[in-house]
Amino acid sequence: MDFSSQHLWINALWVLFGLYWIVSAFKLKKTKKRESWSQRFRYVLPLLAAFYLFKPWAHYGWLGARFVPASDAAAWFGVVLAAAGVGIAIWARWHLGANWSGVVTLKEGHELIRSGPYRTMRHPIYTGILLALLGSAVTLGEVRGLLAVAIAWLSFYSKARREESFLTQEFGERFGEHRRHTGMFLPRFS
Repeated sequence: MDFSSQHLWINALWVLFGLYWIVSAFKLKKTKKRESWSQRFRYVLPLLAAFYLFKPWAHYGWLGARFVPASDAAAWFGVVLAAAGVGIAIWARWHLGANWSGVVTLKEGHELIRSGPYRTMRHPIYTGILLALLGSAVTLGEVRGLLAVAIAWLSFYSKARREESFLTQEFGERFGEHRRHTGMFLPRFS
């Protein structure tokens, strides 16, 4: 194995992320309310398109143009960003615990989490994934990676808005107060 390959490290980070998600999905609360499949489809389809753009064969025309010079320094910087993103996402997922769901839901006994990264951000899992995607894009170095990050951001923004609607219905002013003191994807220290 070539441990000097930045692409190997990027792939390993995404595998670690996936494994943690699979293992932690076994300890979830029962669902009380769930979004519809059509609502879910609206953000899943763009995410699939974003991940497709990282495939080796997806570098058509201008999508394959470089936005950073091909260098080890740039690629390793991307690996560091991806590692930080995966770390933030796992940290946030750990704090959500049994309240997490891949679908916009409310759980029985749902809790408003305000610990860990949720002290300063409302959607740190998305922040972590977006940072990991940005790191992957920097390591790839092609415009298609940046396009993938932009598509993923739009998808997560749409999903986050729906989640906030559910949380407002469930927690009312408690969530409103949390919202005033936190950023959506970036930390707000207030």
